[in-house]
Amino acid sequence: VYIHGSVRLLTDDSGQNVGAVGSFSDVTSLVQANARIALLERSSTHREAFERLVGSTNIMQEVYRRIRLAADSDVTVFISGESGTGKELAAQAIHAQSDRRDKPFIAVNCSAIPETLLESELFGHIKGAFTGAVKDKTGMFQAAEGGTLFLDEIGDVSPLLQLKLLRVLQEREIRRVGDERPIHVDVRVVTATNRDLKELIKQGSFREDFYYRIHVFEIALPPLRERQADIPLLVQQFIREFSETHRKQVSGIARDALQQLTGYAWPGNVRELRNAIEHAFVTVQGETITLLDLPPDLRDAIPAPSVEPRRTVTPTAVATPSPKSDLTPDELAEKQQLQQVLVETGGNKAEAARRMGFSRVTMWKKARKYGIQ
Repeated sequence: VYIHGSVRLLTDDSGQNVGAVGSFSDVTSLVQANARIALLERSSTHREAFERLVGSTNIMQEVYRRIRLAADSDVTVFISGESGTGKELAAQAIHAQSDRRDKPFIAVNCSAIPETLLESELFGHIKGAFTGAVKDKTGMFQAAEGGTLFLDEIGDVSPLLQLKLLRVLQEREIRRVGDERPIHVDVRVVTATNRDLKELIKQGSFREDFYYRIHVFEIALPPLRERQADIPLLVQQFIREFSETHRKQVSGIARDALQQLTGYAWPGNVRELRNAIEHAFVTVQGETITLLDLPPDLRDAIPAPSVEPRRTVTPTAVATPSPKSDLTPDELAEKQQLQQVLVETGGNKAEAARRMGFSRVTMWKKARKYGIQ
């Protein structure tokens, strides 16, 4: 307990102490709040990965920041994003960073379970509740007690089940199928979808009250085409992963193959990129993935233009192409990150150096190395 006190002595006419008057306040909550803020500030430095999410672009730094904020509270979280952007990984990161990390994390794909069985899977049932219910069953909410329940593809849940989930979120109680007795549950709920829920509300297939109950704190995951500078980092991550699982000594990727990857539109996002690298591990000979090792449809695809819809690029901040032609994947990733930071700082190298964690001399050397003006 932290106490802040102020005391003033009382004296008589001769200067002798005759008493004191004071006031004291409990400031424990303020001290703890400041400690949490300091912890968030220390962990908000620029990073290339967060839990199992990979990316160093500013748009991913914002994702990491919101994950940390969500983890520091018990708020109901809604994760939006296209298919393949890593919504379940974001939910796992929230759980891993929260006080519930030592309790279960359970993920449920609501679209993969028939509607007639989903209620039983979530809430459980008692013996005899329906044909085939030969014994009591514990549902996902009870199984996740104290932890986190991730409901993916929440947009595919029927309005009737939405109503039952709404009651659970409001009352923190469930009722097993066939049982009238309420059961208290302590579970943090994280939902996700790649569908436009507001459009579903207009169509009448999604309850508006349920939408506002799950849409308390949103984390929007960007498509891969909006963070192409992260592709070299993701490629290296997948190469390390598949080198272990496939037991192949692959250490890198050829420059033309990487250029093809960074120029592709990636409609399947990070999942599609991961599958492309795994395909390459089937055909690769030697230590380097070549252009011919990539899937044929990707190999022959016309490069897509770089998409950065959330930023305004000024002409003075654009970096010129590097004359160096033998950059490693790590160097290429650093160059692209450096170019992006310069764009965002309007060409201010001092500010860019601060964001990158470089000294001004190091910044000048790297800019000269990569031919950036």
